Amino acid sequence: MSFARGYGLDKALQETVRGLMDKARAKLTAAEDWLAQGKYFDEIASRCYYAAFHAAQAMLATEGLTANTHQGIVSLFGLHFAKTGKVNPRLGRYLNNLKDDRESGDYDLYSGLDKSDAENAVR
Repeated sequence: MSFARGYGLDKALQETVRGLMDKARAKLTAAEDWLAQGKYFDEIASRCYYAAFHAAQAMLATEGLTANTHQGIVSLFGLHFAKTGKVNPRLGRYLNNLKDDRESGDYDLYSGLDKSDAENAVR
């Protein structure tokens, strides 16, 4: 049974959740591939963040929640899943940390992200 069907979601919402989870898996696969090659550490942080971000969007969608900003998604995920115990609270911190690393990797001239950071992001 799929995640979406298991929650009794209507067909359109099932498609949304499935699409978001497919995107999440694709981003994580890219990050894992780059990590295996030992390169693109900034990009690995970004791909891992987007994998977690899309998974969080999917989970929020199952509750009828969405946000217009990345920070909104991170905050809603923390409030409705991490703080309520629906998921391990560490996942809320993990998503927030990934967001910070993604922003550093995308916007800082020298992010300082290295192989260790990339390995932690992929885990």
